[in-house]
Amino acid sequence: MIKVQVRPNESLEAALRRFKRQCNFKGIFRIAKAQTWHEKRSDRRRRERRERLRTILKAARKNDPNFRGRGKTRPRPKRARVRK
Repeated sequence: MIKVQVRPNESLEAALRRFKRQCNFKGIFRIAKAQTWHEKRSDRRRRERRERLRTILKAARKNDPNFRGRGKTRPRPKRARVRK
């Protein structure tokens, strides 16, 4: 549970900003937003897998200066040239 005490000579708006910031850091808004609709189990697994991959790739980019990504991507199809 998040508690914010209003400090002496602090406005209510500043205390509310601190409360919102702490809620963001704890992830409460994200959890509440996720609970507003039903998510299928397969969709949840897919989303969590993507989130795990994202964190792994982010850590790899941070630790390895020569990191290139997940591997080779498909080559782009070449566009046909128009002759005049």
